[in-house]
Amino acid sequence: MDPIPNVQPVTVLMLLVGAYFGAPRAVALAASIALASNIMFLGHGPWTIFQAVGWGAIGISGALLSTQIVSGDRVRVVPLAIIAAISGFAFNWLVSLSILLETDPSMLIPYLLNGIVFDLYHAIGNVMFVAWISSPLGEMLARHQSSPEIEAVSDVVTN
Repeated sequence: MDPIPNVQPVTVLMLLVGAYFGAPRAVALAASIALASNIMFLGHGPWTIFQAVGWGAIGISGALLSTQIVSGDRVRVVPLAIIAAISGFAFNWLVSLSILLETDPSMLIPYLLNGIVFDLYHAIGNVMFVAWISSPLGEMLARHQSSPEIEAVSDVVTN
């Protein structure tokens, strides 16, 4: 979605991965996506760790809110859209904290206010991605969901 800044499906993906696979896998995916996207598109900088932490937090939120996001094997589209819109703002604000590594804290509020349009792009884009891909993606994730229980082999191997 290059022509529209801040519009990408990662936030919705993180919420769904958290809801279906749990927080640990969502956090691992968040770090992988932040690294891969910055290698391909943005370049690495101090924001990379903030992106990984932001998407990881969204994945954890998806895990914690899984009963609101998923019902049985079906995605609950309206609650997911609301959570995704809020997550767009939260992610952007968290990543914006990276400017504190290079500037005075008094610049944070003007920086956030200056980026409000991009925050809106992210929130609206998330709602559009929920409407577009959440149901088929949720079905795919449900098919590949593994049991959360640890299974042990009880058969003894003999030589």
